Amino acid sequence: MKKKLVAAIMAATMAVTCLAGCGSSSSGSSSSDSKSESDNASIRFDWWGGDTRHEATQKAVTDFQKANPNIKVEVNFGAWDGWEAARALEYQSQTGSDLTQINFSWITDYDKGGSAFVDLNDYKDIIDLSQYDQSVLDMCKDSNGGLAGIPVSITGRTFFWNKTTFDKAGIDIPKSLDDLIAAGNTFKEKLGDDYYPLSLSTYDRALLMSFYLQANTGEPIIDESGKLTVTKDQLVDGVKFIQNLEDNHVMPSIATLQEDGDVALNENPKFIDGHYAGVFEWDTASPKYVSNLAEGQEFVVGTELTGLGDKCLGVSDKVSMLFAITKSSKSPKAAAKLLNYLVNDPEGVTTLGTERGIPASKAAYDTLSKAGAISDDMSTAHAEVVDSDPLYFSPKFDDASLKDSATGAYQDVFEKLSSGSYSVDEAGQKLFDAYNTVLAE
Repeated sequence: MKKKLVAAIMAATMAVTCLAGCGSSSSGSSSSDSKSESDNASIRFDWWGGDTRHEATQKAVTDFQKANPNIKVEVNFGAWDGWEAARALEYQSQTGSDLTQINFSWITDYDKGGSAFVDLNDYKDIIDLSQYDQSVLDMCKDSNGGLAGIPVSITGRTFFWNKTTFDKAGIDIPKSLDDLIAAGNTFKEKLGDDYYPLSLSTYDRALLMSFYLQANTGEPIIDESGKLTVTKDQLVDGVKFIQNLEDNHVMPSIATLQEDGDVALNENPKFIDGHYAGVFEWDTASPKYVSNLAEGQEFVVGTELTGLGDKCLGVSDKVSMLFAITKSSKSPKAAAKLLNYLVNDPEGVTTLGTERGIPASKAAYDTLSKAGAISDDMSTAHAEVVDSDPLYFSPKFDDASLKDSATGAYQDVFEKLSSGSYSVDEAGQKLFDAYNTVLAE
């Protein structure tokens, strides 16, 4: 924890965020309640994301303020780069925004002992917690049992395919591991060395490896008690599985992806034109890929792969992000009113749409479903995840020391495994050590 905070403080000195004043909102039926503390309250709300999320959220905040003129909302938003480091420093120094968007792993990373975020059970008269399954809320508890955040959405990984490229190769999109490996060889023979059925970053490889291991053990790779459920030898087998995909021309090497340029996969020209014909992504991610594809390319939702193991499909799902109220807030009731508006109120929910995924709130889901605001691709992909009997996803899997795209263990292990700098035995040992270090904190 101390190492994370020191690293965050150093990074935060270089982080630049976008601060903009904006007002907005309506809490629907609760817009005139809880006046005592909320009278003339001034709160700050922060989030990260892309332009469309910024635009939708600013409009929701503006609408909220119109319905609650006694609450002034200042907003702070920006891109992901440097965002976590800056927020970590604020949480530690008790200078954070009143309402803050957080990742699932931040509860264990920055709210140890309930020091950063309030227990939202204390505001259940303002926030309608009945719209959430208790099992989902239980995932969002801090170490003291308090509700550290409200889950905005639940998500999981599945496969998406460029059907046009597969048609060009004369084969169906993969439904099993055997299909996928066979596709690699077919792509090479029929389309050329620069065509691949799948493209995976280092973090994608870590996630797919976890699916493989979970399919063979029937347990989450890190269980709810924080225990690593696999041995070093099983991790060696896991990284061997990943390397086997690369060796069979299923996916390009990390070096090849780096040569493509420092761009996200959906912006990679080889994805756009169909040379990279598959992605392993969050169930709500399809719009950013579809919108970038070249004309004439058909992008379809696949299925969770069978044949990874004999115990289960190996799929896991997680809380993708949450809204939390910081302990430093001087107006937590006003922040709670804004929070409830964003996740439960029909007006706020409609404005935000699916910018943060398919809502976990039953009321929000019903609102968007009736409005036809959840795309068919997104709905189909989400069903693939939830219907696969998903296993628990530990926030520890996303610990910064593992996931960081520059210095994390996943980047180190899978980049060096891909280049041949690590053998599968060395890579498995490195991951085993990295997991145990995180779980010992």
